[in-house]
Amino acid sequence: MGTIGKALRLLDLISGLEQDAGLSEIARASGLDKATARRFLVALQAHGFLEQDHETRKYRIGGAPVRLAQIRESRLPLVQRAIPLLRALASRFEETVHMGEFSGGRLSTIHAEEPARAHRISARIGTVLPLHATASGLAYLSFCPPVLLEEYLALPRSRYTDQTVTDEWQLRALVAEIRDRGYSINRQGLEGGMVSVAAPILAGGRPPIGTVAIAAPLARTDDKAIATYGTAVRETAAALSSTLFSAQQPSTRTVWTGKALTREEYQTLGTGFPGTIPGLTGRQDEGEKV
Repeated sequence: MGTIGKALRLLDLISGLEQDAGLSEIARASGLDKATARRFLVALQAHGFLEQDHETRKYRIGGAPVRLAQIRESRLPLVQRAIPLLRALASRFEETVHMGEFSGGRLSTIHAEEPARAHRISARIGTVLPLHATASGLAYLSFCPPVLLEEYLALPRSRYTDQTVTDEWQLRALVAEIRDRGYSINRQGLEGGMVSVAAPILAGGRPPIGTVAIAAPLARTDDKAIATYGTAVRETAAALSSTLFSAQQPSTRTVWTGKALTREEYQTLGTGFPGTIPGLTGRQDEGEKV
């Protein structure tokens, strides 16, 4: 991995920390020696990607990523278009609704709407969603290009609970079911006592850009509710997809039409081909919700 890649990886690590962190903590978490870590931190701070508290000397995310996110949102207003739809879904069912986006070879939560109920599922922004252990991940995996599915199935997968499906052929069977149904169901795959359903946000013939999901406590969610939630997320994801992509001109690039893509073809789609996918070893997934 080159210098830029290492710096961005460090920035990503810091973004996932629960609180500001000092040089020693960051070096320890990243596996870098202090001198190398400090060099990256100084460079990221100089360009506004990090800022350092003058009193504690600890680092946190700076203003540059926020600026870039705002520019990106103005050009592809995913969150802006999604919020009314997600709020309507959360209000209708009084359960947690969250949206994930696939970027950089992984699926992460980028927005969540939680109900006022005391007993609810918590969704943290920035959480990496393991593709085999969450409803969002399974929904994405089921509608992604075959090359990504095969890549993922060839890698080891962590078990989070005794309900986590890690077997390749069981996952293939789940993918077939999800494609037929249009939404995924995940019962306690990542965390005990939780059930989730999710549907992909399709992108006009290109790979899905993300997912819409409902997460609820298992104790109050029966099969009838699951089916109702599933239909609702499928319709909401379709509505969001329509608002984002229906007016776009057809792409002149190679798009996924159900045929197997080569690595080079997949890269031309602009999604990026993941070498290794976070969430396979448990390294970045400990304690994550939804």
